[in-house]
Parts: sequence; structure tokens; C-alpha cells
Amino acid sequence: MNKTIKSLRQLFTGIIALSFSMIIFAGCSDGSGSSGINIPNDFTKEKLYSTANLVTDNGSAPLGSSTASQIVGAMKFGWNLGNTLDASAGGDEKAGWAGRNENLGLDTEINWGMPQTTQAMIQGIKAKGFSSIRIPVSWHDHIDANYTINSAWMNRVKQIVDWAIAADLYVIINVHHDNITPAYCTTGCHLGYSPAASCINESKRYLYNVWCQITEAFNNGYDEHLIFETINEPRLPGDPHEWNWNSSCSTCQEAMACIKSLNQLCLETIRESGGNNAHRLIMAPSYVAAPGAAMDSSFTLPNDPAGSGHLALSVHMYSPYNFAMEDPGNSTFTDEHRGDLDYWFEQLNTKFVSHEIPVVIGEMGATNKNNTEQRTAWFQYYLGKVKDYQMAALLWDNGNYQIPSNVSYKELFGFYNRNAQTWYFPDMIEAAISARN
Repeated sequence: MNKTIKSLRQLFTGIIALSFSMIIFAGCSDGSGSSGINIPNDFTKEKLYSTANLVTDNGSAPLGSSTASQIVGAMKFGWNLGNTLDASAGGDEKAGWAGRNENLGLDTEINWGMPQTTQAMIQGIKAKGFSSIRIPVSWHDHIDANYTINSAWMNRVKQIVDWAIAADLYVIINVHHDNITPAYCTTGCHLGYSPAASCINESKRYLYNVWCQITEAFNNGYDEHLIFETINEPRLPGDPHEWNWNSSCSTCQEAMACIKSLNQLCLETIRESGGNNAHRLIMAPSYVAAPGAAMDSSFTLPNDPAGSGHLALSVHMYSPYNFAMEDPGNSTFTDEHRGDLDYWFEQLNTKFVSHEIPVVIGEMGATNKNNTEQRTAWFQYYLGKVKDYQMAALLWDNGNYQIPSNVSYKELFGFYNRNAQTWYFPDMIEAAISARN
């Protein structure tokens, strides 16, 4: 490619990305900036949960010496066990946790329409050619007033993780739909966390106690195939800025400061548990796990007591939005869309990958618009970029794949028939796996 054409392509890419960013960030008009943000820093680490039925890890598996970049490179293309262990009794995956907490049983696993997970389902993921699996876990429906996680729930999480490890998959577990509104986040509420300064101490109390118990259950029995993700899509549910990052908005900047503080606490809690967790790969997100927020100068990954080479950036990238998510949006994958993907991958590479901080795209996918050929082209291009920059990407799968009679394309991210262990769009998935491998 000659220099003139290359320069024009770079200019074109930048224009497309800028236009896309303006669409995403519209509606955040507060220009007061980030000055004067005061995040309380008086939290005291205290284990408040009961140890009577604590699930502990008594296994022994050497961690290995792979760096974060090597592990992420080996994770390649993965799949999300979405709408399962992340399902809650109230609210939904986009509305955020509404503030109810009942210490429910194992039935929450089927609350959002998915069948109970079986070992055969996990084996089917591996058999198809996936290299990794993300197991989102929500904890608030299984915790008491002292932040004690129900042992039956912890053991169920552990059982599914063990199936995935046995299938030779890299496995991510996290704190998923536990993000509540600041109004619910009062002292001792034990309902979840919020990236708001007004309730930072309660948020830390919740996350500290939850991660202490997770690390008790998952440590020396798991090698580098187990990965922790601090929190999922941290945001302000119900706020006008919930899904829209803007660096000139003081509300966004306050949330970002809180997220960095929460990421730091989660990381320190994991490291302090010792054993394999002292050097295990940990993923951490920016505001709402958005690439644009991660690129902002206000965001940095936490300081790792383990030193360099053990952290990865966590982002979610359903891009470009008007093709991958918007209803109706565009159903044809165009050169403009390719330019948008070029821009974001190049930006993430410049700030993170090129500095030996790997990137894990924890959620991605394109909703069904009766455009299988175009989606296949999108997957091939997207996963080709993932391979170019040695990132990992994990497909979001909520089981919904059929276009309803009212012709809505909203949230049709169904790919895997879990009951039959077959695929709704097998050629599309094979093309994606081949592109990353």
C-alpha cells in the first residue's frame, strides 16, 4: 500500500471512529470536569462473613510461569456462560440490580431462560474448538446480612469451573450483576457495590468480603487456566451517564475514580490470599468496560503487588454498535464498519498491548438481523484483528437467536443449543474460530 493511500485510510478510520464516539457519548453534557473529586479513603479491611461452612480449596496444582500476554494469547476465542450463574431474581442484565436480596437457592441458574448447566454442555464448547470460557457469577442472591456466601452456591460455581478446567479450557470467573444504584448502597446493606463516592466504603465492604470467600474456594487447586475478573461493567444504573462515558463529565470522573479504587481493592484482596492467587492473571475493567473509557487518560490499571506481567485489561466490544447491537441499525457489514474496528483495535494496542498489557474482550457478538453472511464476514474480520494483536475475545451467548414476529433484532445473541450441544449458526462459529486460531 503506497503512503498516500495509507494516509487516506488512516484519516478515514479516524473520522469513522470520531463519528461513532460522538454517537456513543451524546447526552452527557455536564462540562464541569473532574476537579474537586473526593473519594473517601478510610475503609478498613474486615472479614465479616461466617466461616462455619466456608468452602475451601485444598487442591494442589502448580501455577506455571506463563506471563499475562502468553495466557491471553492462548485463550484465543472463547464463549460466555451468559444468563446462567449471572441471573438474578430481580431486574435484568441491562437494568442493573434493583436492590432485593433474599439468599436464594440454586434455582436462580434458570431464572433468565437457560437450562441448568451440565458437563456435556461444557464439553461441547471444547469440542467445537473454543479455547476459553467466561463464567459470569452474581453473588447478591446468595449472601446473608454478614456477607456470607451460601456454601451450596459456591460449590455449584466450583463444580462448573471444575468441568471447564477438566475440558482444558481457560476459565474466567468474576463479580457480575452485583452493581447496584447509589440509593440502595447504604451502610450494611450487603446488596452489592456502586462506583459512587457516597457509598464507596459499603462497596468496598461488599467486594472485600465476596472476594475473600472466592479466593478461599479457588486458589492452589487451580493453575494458570483459572483467571479472575474484578468486576463487570461497573457503572451507575439509572443515571443518564450509565452507558455513556464522557471525560468532561464530573459524574463520569467520580465514577472512574471509584472504579480504580475498587479495582485496586479487589486486586489486593486476591493477592493477599497467597498461594497461586499471589500471581494469578487478573482482569480489570474501566467504566462500563467500554474501550473509549479505557482509552481515557483518567483510567489506569491498578498497581499490582505481584509486579508486571500478571494483569490484563477487560473490555466489552459489540462494535460497531449500529451493526452489532442497534435495532434495527445496519445489517450490512461495510468498509466504514471495518474502519471503526481498525480504529479501536489500534487504540487498544497502542495504550495497552504494545506495553505488554494484554487485552481480553470479555464480551462480543453481533445480533441476528437475518444476515448470516454479513455476520460471518464481521466475525472473520473482528477475530482476525483479535489475532493480529494477540488478544482474546469471548462470545456473548444469551440463547436468544430467533427473530420474533414483531421483527425486533434486540439482544439476539443466541449461538449454542445447550440441550442438544449443537450450534444455530455452525459455519459462522467455525469461521470465527478459524480466524482467531
